[in-house]
Amino acid sequence: MRIQFLIFPIIVLLVVIYIYYRIWHILPVSHFSKWLITIVLLLPVALFFGYMSYRSENSSYWFNQIVSIVSTSWMIILLYLFMTFLVIDIARLFIPAMRPWFVNNLYGTIGVTIFMLVTFIGGNLWYHHKVRVPLNIQIDKPLKPIKIIGISDLHLGYTIGKNELNGWVNMINAERPDVILIAGDIIDSNVVPVKQEKMYEELSRLSATYGVYACLGNHDYYADTEKSESFIKKAGIHLLKDEAVLVNDAFYVVGRDDRTNDINRQSVAELTKNLDHNKPILLMDHQPYHLERAEAAGVDFQLSGHTHRGQVFPINLVTDMVYEKSWGYLQKGNTHIYVSSGIGLWGGKFRIGTQSEYLVLEISGK
Repeated sequence: MRIQFLIFPIIVLLVVIYIYYRIWHILPVSHFSKWLITIVLLLPVALFFGYMSYRSENSSYWFNQIVSIVSTSWMIILLYLFMTFLVIDIARLFIPAMRPWFVNNLYGTIGVTIFMLVTFIGGNLWYHHKVRVPLNIQIDKPLKPIKIIGISDLHLGYTIGKNELNGWVNMINAERPDVILIAGDIIDSNVVPVKQEKMYEELSRLSATYGVYACLGNHDYYADTEKSESFIKKAGIHLLKDEAVLVNDAFYVVGRDDRTNDINRQSVAELTKNLDHNKPILLMDHQPYHLERAEAAGVDFQLSGHTHRGQVFPINLVTDMVYEKSWGYLQKGNTHIYVSSGIGLWGGKFRIGTQSEYLVLEISGK
């Protein structure tokens, strides 16, 4: 076994031990109460690994939903507890007067609790606010103006359910788009909840003059590719898996297979080589790697997702370093690219330092 497979779990274990060590010492209660609180706070960690390893079609949707929301939210809360206690401990090293505030101290406990509540209540409210991102571009090809709604990373499942999807569909339809593009990760790793809740009924309400198109994302693969494809098609969405379609004899929509299937999928150049390059080419490619290849292949516009831009601070700083463009608009030569931070997300419903969004693209030609 490679050493890196051992190092990561050990680091995670040490971080968790540190967090619970600090929780134990800050609480101004008896040892029995500390044990009780610590055990209760450890339960979501066990729930998380249980949720990730076992999900059945025969289990209750509502039970799985509660387990999913509680356990995945707690993972993000632990990250912020780690950062909070680390900052406190560094400050205590240099300011001795602070040391008693965070050992068996009511005021220290209240302070940390208020900070966490404000951070996560605010993060949840900001997640539910979907940001409308307007973008106007002009390409050097003949094209009458069209309005495109671009979304990615719906992650439909136990965390994001049918009622929330209903609101998204209403919001998108209100834009009266000509085309809707969905750049992958429609399903959140498991088709069981989307089937149980018949979420295809809501997706099928998406309405656009020239149709609704989608490509696959990595989570659609995790959920079982065949089942994901069946669900997407049942929703009336035109799934493009290494395919191109000419729309209204005016422009192409191309959907690239996800990087998860990198061995078998076609390159951008292969997908576009037989197209009429006098017509606009719109590409959906879930993961925004090697953006220069879209430029070299003569793509006019590319929509990607996948990154969530880290979803919460400071992970967004990591994604900004990993990807050439982890979020937002980029132009490379004559190719316009937008990397969406996603309308949905994975795990706990918090946006801290990032946003949930949908793109409203007005594109016109010469």
